[in-house]
Amino acid sequence: MLYWLGTAAFALAILISVSLHELGHMITAKRFGMKVTKYFVGFGPTIFSFHRGETEYGLKAIPLGGFCKIVGMTPQDDDVAPEDQPRAMWRFPVWKRTIVMSAGSITHFVLAIVATWFAAVFVGLPNPDLPQTAAEERAIPARISVGECVQLVVTDQQGCAPTDPKAPAAVAGLKSGDIITSVGGKPIQNYGELTDAIRALPPGEVPFGYTRDGVAGTTKVNLISAQRAPLDDPDGEVKQVAVAGVGPRLDMPGLVTYGPIDGVGASFDYGWTLVKASFAAMKRIPEKVPALWNSITGDERDPDTPISVVGASRLGGEAIERGVPEIFLMIFISLNVFIGLFNLLPLLPVDGGHIAIAWYERVRSWIYARLKKPDPGRVDYYKLMPLTYAVILIGGAFTLLTITADVVNPISIFSR
Repeated sequence: MLYWLGTAAFALAILISVSLHELGHMITAKRFGMKVTKYFVGFGPTIFSFHRGETEYGLKAIPLGGFCKIVGMTPQDDDVAPEDQPRAMWRFPVWKRTIVMSAGSITHFVLAIVATWFAAVFVGLPNPDLPQTAAEERAIPARISVGECVQLVVTDQQGCAPTDPKAPAAVAGLKSGDIITSVGGKPIQNYGELTDAIRALPPGEVPFGYTRDGVAGTTKVNLISAQRAPLDDPDGEVKQVAVAGVGPRLDMPGLVTYGPIDGVGASFDYGWTLVKASFAAMKRIPEKVPALWNSITGDERDPDTPISVVGASRLGGEAIERGVPEIFLMIFISLNVFIGLFNLLPLLPVDGGHIAIAWYERVRSWIYARLKKPDPGRVDYYKLMPLTYAVILIGGAFTLLTITADVVNPISIFSR
């Protein structure tokens, strides 16, 4: 029950976010004097609506977003009444149109920052002192965390399965918190050297030197073979290597809470981290399409593949079911940052496409004025329709692919 309540709550939170996105467009448009004729939550058949002033507000049957109708978004709009021509959006200065079109994304960013501040003060944000890169992870001390088992193949499963063998380090008597000083007689200075030394050896018994509470000791660890990606490249080629069933142990919390004032700076720092991660995720989308398709046709789902709102809602449901609402909150924050950035891409039909065209027109007019040539006028949106349709087709196909993968072979943050 908690799972389905969490899933519904996350879907509702995203619907509210998208509705506020459209509200941002509407409020700024009205402030500048543009005419807004419709504001609806959802799509499809109308459940109810009412008029207030010159705008119709209402709810539609399909809760997959929302929209607001601003009169005359482009010069080619042919449904602008003669009396509304002076208030057509395309007639307003470019800076006003930019504010109106970017207001939706700004709303997502504001939601993300507010939610991040709430997390920083009441839940905690990821500890910035934890290793952020593979190089930083390699450089940390060789203080180990000993697992209960070893997963022989690369998987997103959390915890031990009945078929997973016990961790060789645990069998040999090593304990979490031990500092490894040597492997096979080779001195160890950090976790990167520890991993390199273990993977360079064949499976079998190897002497490990360690210190525990300042006391030196030795033990023999029976290394076993398992699939692992390179430590420096988690997305790299998976190979069979020797493993001991140990990982890095960091004596610091995974989440850090802040005071109300310090939480503001921490929220913006974390938000910038999410911005960089979102751009990196966008660049990886094309290369992840084959993995998405393969997950539908029977392969194991790559946990690093994109997810849809359906998949995000399922993850939110899992978080509530397992009693970790902080994960619910972090997914909500990340998704708002991603949606906000995606809507600013300079492609029609998203908001960034309209902004790009507005500024292209402004710069082109400025250049022609300097060259003492007639103003070339507005961009003909009809000529851009083939490109717009291509973006819609590709975006629609990708959305359908991710939704199908999230239904047929969903990503799970916990083992079930």
